Amino acid sequence: MAERKPRVTDWRLVVQSRLDRVRADLAALGPSDPVDPEGDVWRRTAEDQAAVVDHMLSDREPWWRMLPSWWSGWHIERAWRALHEAEVATISAERGFLGRLPGLQARVAQYLDDDDPRRRALEALRPGEFTPAVERAIVVDALRAAYDNSDFAHAGSRALRNKLIAASLVLFVINTVLGVVGIVKPGIIPLCVDPKENALPTVCPGGTAKASGVDVWLVQVLGSFGAVLAAVVLLLRRRPSLSPYVMIGYQALIKIMLGAALAVVGILALGAGVTSGLIGIPSAAALLLWAVIFGYAQQIGTRLLDKYTDEVLDQARPLPDADGPRVAPR
Repeated sequence: MAERKPRVTDWRLVVQSRLDRVRADLAALGPSDPVDPEGDVWRRTAEDQAAVVDHMLSDREPWWRMLPSWWSGWHIERAWRALHEAEVATISAERGFLGRLPGLQARVAQYLDDDDPRRRALEALRPGEFTPAVERAIVVDALRAAYDNSDFAHAGSRALRNKLIAASLVLFVINTVLGVVGIVKPGIIPLCVDPKENALPTVCPGGTAKASGVDVWLVQVLGSFGAVLAAVVLLLRRRPSLSPYVMIGYQALIKIMLGAALAVVGILALGAGVTSGLIGIPSAAALLLWAVIFGYAQQIGTRLLDKYTDEVLDQARPLPDADGPRVAPR
């Protein structure tokens, strides 16, 4: 039986690139230095962690474990954590690791606060001020703290993704139940508008004066269309994300499901006379247009979700800001 090839995904490409860099740095270290036995220990640690990353990249799980693995994200986060430890160990194994001090300070500054003692100790570090063992300890503590914050934010991104999926599934079930009920018992969900005060005829989404089985589905489809318009706007304004947990698809799914539900609620409000004297519905086309508008109106609520998602992703993988270039450490 032929060996299955590992899947090629964005996060695997990035991790593989960083792993190749680690391997190149390890190869450049040269022979072990008997004067610095601690550096040899760090070299072996880097090689062990690199092997873990290799396994995570090449492993293909059985199909029945793929969904739980995808949901938990353990293989992604295990690969990143092992890669981070390999990078820390590789830097620590170098005899002249303080030559990387400017880059290390910039990397740590992305994830540790200004008043963090580990960041302040690294920024105040000067070559030759302490023994190599103390200098190495300062660098390792600061780097590990920065990577830990990155990994915790990474886990937060996964948790948010899972919440978006769960909420989308709940809305999908609700919309499906409403649609099926509308087919089985037309009119039980009253979506027809009877504006008697305006002397206008009764209008139903299906284009007749009587409720039909397609009314709920029509309103939901048009509401979803309005939400798709909002999702397109989201796509146009979305900054590129460097996280393997890409949220925009799940955000769009929430918008579409919520748009369908709000369209039904909005048309119910029109039929109940909530807008009596303010909005006239002369035809089925006008009623369906309102379904589109109500579907787009979900943007008012999901805008807060979009803002929160941006904040979570920026913590996991910071992007350039107005103050200057900012490169993510992953």
